[in-house]
Amino acid sequence: MDEVESIFTKHFANNDRKKAMKFLRPQQHKDSHMVTFLVGLSTGCFVSLFCVYAMLAHLCGIFSPSNEPAYMEIVYPVFSVFALLSLHLFMYGCNLFMWKNTRINYNFIFEFSPSTALKHRDAFLMSTTLMTTMIGAMVIHLLLRAADFSATQIDAIPGILLLFFIALLICPFDIFYRPTRYCFIRVIRNIVCSPFYKVLLVDFFMADQLTSQIPLLRHLETAGCHIFARVFKTHHLETCHSGRLYMEITYIISFLPYYWRALQCARRWFDDGDVNHLANMGKYVSAMVAAGARLTYSRQHDHLWFVIVLITSVVATMYQLYWDFIKDWGFLNPNSINPWLRDDLILKNKSIYYMSIALNIALRVTWVETIMYFKVGRVQSRLLEFLLAALEVIRRGHWNFYRLENEHLNNVGHYRAVKTVPLPFREIDSD
Repeated sequence: MDEVESIFTKHFANNDRKKAMKFLRPQQHKDSHMVTFLVGLSTGCFVSLFCVYAMLAHLCGIFSPSNEPAYMEIVYPVFSVFALLSLHLFMYGCNLFMWKNTRINYNFIFEFSPSTALKHRDAFLMSTTLMTTMIGAMVIHLLLRAADFSATQIDAIPGILLLFFIALLICPFDIFYRPTRYCFIRVIRNIVCSPFYKVLLVDFFMADQLTSQIPLLRHLETAGCHIFARVFKTHHLETCHSGRLYMEITYIISFLPYYWRALQCARRWFDDGDVNHLANMGKYVSAMVAAGARLTYSRQHDHLWFVIVLITSVVATMYQLYWDFIKDWGFLNPNSINPWLRDDLILKNKSIYYMSIALNIALRVTWVETIMYFKVGRVQSRLLEFLLAALEVIRRGHWNFYRLENEHLNNVGHYRAVKTVPLPFREIDSD
């Protein structure tokens, strides 16, 4: 043992014994009950504040048809952003919990440092804290509104909240999970600058998450447009719905996540020479075409665009389902010892996999609602829009587990085998 330690210290730690012992004899981090307590506290505060908000909204008549549309047009988009982000964090926390319990080595697959990697309790804390802050701001907004404060002043609250969390994200101080925040910023930079960076698994995994958050990005666009129109008087409110520039930006936002993901596939094909990456790129191109067709149909209700939307959406959905089940999850193998699944399964109950396949199909076709146009009020329409966006986030969280399970078992991405114990060469070099 002493000989091994001396060899490692000499060749891999530059004769720094303290540095070598950091990897050879790592200290086990004890789980703190404080995080669990804070999760429970935040959850309780959220439930209480939500009840208060529901009562205030009813008393103020916020959601009544006769009420002015300013509340739903300005406040709803910003708070929807926080709600969808919190839901995504909650689903990621569920993923971390399941990966840990099923012994999927997600830290090694994503190349996260075990000492700073987010744990499921941390993800739940971030989610509940975000939701509690959001609902608290909504309560304050209603109270000020009931006290007859100026609409220009109180409508700035959502924007202030948004700016606060952006500042927290880039905050250089070592508070509120700085390694995780900076890792997130670094991954987003790699995605935005595709294909100039070599694509790692965590990069395209995060880009896939963005394709499920297009409604969030569009809410950001809407909120920003209304805030600048009402608070800073830079333009008229009408341009946030019918302005040419606004419509063009809406198309760009709807395309960008798929465009980035397609560029990542092109870069992976360039690096690996695997034509499967080009086929995967075709999936995202078809999704861009379908998204553009649905967006155009929402503004031009005619039979021609209805047919175009139906054809492009069906093709894109079939393409996505094929890739989900066969490529990403490794299912639908007719020769498998587990009928229509794969040979290696982590979960013992096979029926869970079959139910997951059915659930993924059902959640993949929620786009049908966007071409049916139910005759509902403004508030009901917004709530239905939020429900569909939330269902897509839930589908993505559900997809995440099986995607990483397949990566763990079969190393589909041709990166590194995950059944071996990782050596600290990369971490030593980066210190």
